[in-house]
Formats: sequence, structure tokens, C-alpha cells
Amino acid sequence: MLAQPRIPANYDESKVGSYTLPDPLVLGDGKPVRDAATWKQRRRPEILHLFEENVYGRSPGKPRDMSFEIFESDRRALDGKAVRKQVRIYFSANKNGPHEDLLLYLPANGARRVPVVLTLNFDGNQTVSADPAIHLGMVWDLKKKQSQEASPETRGSSSDFRGAVDKVLARGFGFATIYYCDIEPDLRDGLSFGVRPLFFRMGQLAPSPDDWGAIGAWSWGLSRALDYMETDLDIDAKRVAVMGHSRLGKTVLWAGAQDPRFAAVVSNCSGEGGASLSRRNYGETVRDLNRSFPYWFCANYLKFGEHVDQLPVDAHELIALIAPRPVYIGSAEEDQWADPKGMFLAAVAAGPVYRLLGKQGLETTEMPALNQPILHDIAFHIRGGKHEITAFDWDHYLEFLAIHLRPAMR
Repeated sequence: MLAQPRIPANYDESKVGSYTLPDPLVLGDGKPVRDAATWKQRRRPEILHLFEENVYGRSPGKPRDMSFEIFESDRRALDGKAVRKQVRIYFSANKNGPHEDLLLYLPANGARRVPVVLTLNFDGNQTVSADPAIHLGMVWDLKKKQSQEASPETRGSSSDFRGAVDKVLARGFGFATIYYCDIEPDLRDGLSFGVRPLFFRMGQLAPSPDDWGAIGAWSWGLSRALDYMETDLDIDAKRVAVMGHSRLGKTVLWAGAQDPRFAAVVSNCSGEGGASLSRRNYGETVRDLNRSFPYWFCANYLKFGEHVDQLPVDAHELIALIAPRPVYIGSAEEDQWADPKGMFLAAVAAGPVYRLLGKQGLETTEMPALNQPILHDIAFHIRGGKHEITAFDWDHYLEFLAIHLRPAMR
């Protein structure tokens, strides 16, 4: 079979085309949503089900036989600045089966039960800090499609997390991270190495059309980390924020939409399939995602690559599912593939749901200037630079989280 020619991405606003967004405040039967109770009891479950059925797939709940093991701890880590814990989270009774390692730092002199910023990382827990005590786990070479023990030379190598642990601790938060490929390798055939087969029905060999994809698995892994945090007396599990970049920015939006226990969501440069409006023909499209990363989503999502106007939901409703909890959408000027304007417009369009619930949307329809964040209950910025996490991002995300989660400072 001949490969289909790739359609060039559109970066011309005049060629975006017209579109109509589904109204988050209109029920499936056409009746308007006029109060918080109708949103919570009827409309929110409708929208959540549409995302499950058509985009990310249905995810299971907490496994009955999961368990936690703190396999390393030090109350004087990072030259006395932090309490470090390394926790293995087993997804089943089979301890040789899929599991994730949670790396956790808490302020050494912080208040008891501190809020936490929970993240996923791309290359292994050892990359977020040069701390020599971080366990060197197995990491995947995604090009060779094989795993190997992480190299000591990679300690502290992630530019996305450079200085982040110190910044987070200094603001009175705990910092937590998980290597996302612990949950499922980011490969077309990564399914067999991850958590999803644990939940196959008797005789099932492949996911059903509305079963969870990899993004669903990664977001599910974040919820399992929160399950552990609810047992840790050093953590205030009611003040845990999730933060992610790029495909992991998509993941944290879905995690926050599904799991109301997460107190806040921060999504950096998430683009198509995340915070960017799918109906805008700009940058990456649903068609592109279906060609390159079909395994991120449920199989039903494939139906909409050429018919995005028929997708029953869009990104503004994903953001609205997080309401009334605070959500921050970050973007970058040079990251046009992720469509910063599309993310801004999605945040604007989620505003009516936040206002219905007594919170603030962006309260503007004008794209802010570069490096001028809007820090309401829905927050947004576009900064100079490219597709990455920068010191600017971390500084403003932490300012936003400090406003809403209020860590105690000593």
C-alpha cells in the first residue's frame, strides 16, 4: 500500500475556515444549562462520556489489589532542604507486572501536609535532578524500541526541569514526578508492555473502539500516584496539582477532567488533542494525530480525521470539565504547530462554565501580549520562545498555584 501524501500544515489565519463550537451549556436534548446543579448532575457527565467514547477512551478505576512500597527515603536530602521519598506503585498483586516509580521531594522545613505539584517526565526520574540518590530505573529507547537501565550521566539532564525542584520547594510545595513510560511505553506497539492489558476482559486481545489509549493510561497513572498521596501524612492530598508538557500536557488535562481529586491543572504547550481547538484548521490537526500517534487515543477517534466538524466535543469542553478548579494553559510564540491562538480561544470558550460555577474565566477575548499572563481561575500565557518548558513558565505556574493552593511558608 502506498503511503498517503502528507497534507501541509496551515499557518495562515485567513485559511482557518469557519466553524461552530458545541455549546458546553446546552444539554444533549437541547435544553439550556442554567444552574450549577444541572451542570454537575447532567451536562458534565454527558461531556465526559463523549470524550471517553470518541477521544481518549474509557479508563478503569482504582485496582483492588494495587499496593505501595517506599523503597528509599531520606529526611535530609538535597543538602537538608528536602525530604525525599521514592515509592513503587504496583498496579496489581503481581509485583513483576507493570508498576510506576514516584519520586517525591517535600520541603524539609515546610508545614505538615504540604501541597504537591505532580508531574510526568519524558526520560526517567533521574533526569529531573542531579541528586545521586535517585533510583536509576529502566528507560525506553523509543527509536530502538527497547528498554535499558538509565545511565548515571543523564542525572539532571532534562532542560524542562532545570532548577524546577528548587523553585517548587522554595514556594512551599512538594515536587513529585513519574517517568511516563513506566505506565506505558510511548510506542505504537507499547500496549503489550504497559498497564492496559491488565484490564482486558476474558479472551480480549486488543482494545475495543472506545477503550483507553496511551493518554488514558498515562493519566490513569497520575491518579494512582494520588491514591498513594492520600496515604502519606506528609502530603495534603486535597491540594495536589498536575502539570505536564506537550503530549503530557494533553495527559494532565484528561487526568484533571476525569479525576476531580486533582486540585489544579497546568498544561504547557499541549496543542491538538489537548487545549487547542480541533475545529480550527491551524497547525497540527486530528488528521495528523491519527497518522502519527493513533495509539494515544481510542480507536473511535480515527473517525474524525477527515470529519473534525462531526467530533461531538472540542477542547473548550475538556477545559470546562476541570471547572471550578483552577486551570492554566501555557503556550509559546514559536510553537505554531500547537496553535497558541487555538488554545487561547478554547480557554475563552470554557469561561461560561467557570462563571456559571462562580469562578472567573479569562474575561477577555483579546489575545494577551507576549509574556503577560492572565492569572484568573482560568489562566493563560503566550511567551516568547519555542516548544519547551522554561524558567518563565515555572515561575508563573508556581505563582498561579500559590494563589489557589496557598502553601504555608516558614
